[in-house]
Amino acid sequence: MRLFFFSLSRCTLLSFAVALSLPGTQTAAQSAPPKAEQPRAPTEDAKTAQPYSGMYSFLKEGEFLQVTVEDEGRVTGFVSRYGDGESDKGAFLDQFFKSGRIAGSKLSFTTDTVHGVWFEFKGTVQRGDGKNPGDEAYYVLKGTLTENSSDANKKTSSQSREVVFKMFPQQ
Repeated sequence: MRLFFFSLSRCTLLSFAVALSLPGTQTAAQSAPPKAEQPRAPTEDAKTAQPYSGMYSFLKEGEFLQVTVEDEGRVTGFVSRYGDGESDKGAFLDQFFKSGRIAGSKLSFTTDTVHGVWFEFKGTVQRGDGKNPGDEAYYVLKGTLTENSSDANKKTSSQSREVVFKMFPQQ
């Protein structure tokens, strides 16, 4: 006659036998588990925003924008672009986000200043032309990009334009 419980590991059987034989011990059925802090369910914004994290096209061929959606609507990332000034013409520059927020599909960020230039974006994350998640342009960032620049005399100028940044394909 075969016994059913022999399919359990020896360690499991030994643990069970020791637990039953110790005086003053209770089985799981006899004692209530200690109350642990229940993990908070992610907000709806966090659930829907996570897929928006990724790399997007920027203004010129070879330039890109990295967006990372974090907890509570915080957004981090950076812009990698070619310099346009006299001292950095053609050099590849990284400009990290000084601030960034997402609320639902509304996205905004401001970059740090590098060589007197910083960017501000205000817009939305939308579904693009990509058919499946991971396809190019599955998501797009659509809105207004303002390029601010400050010269040696601290004179600031701004130039705004409507943009659409396409998400790069993911592997």
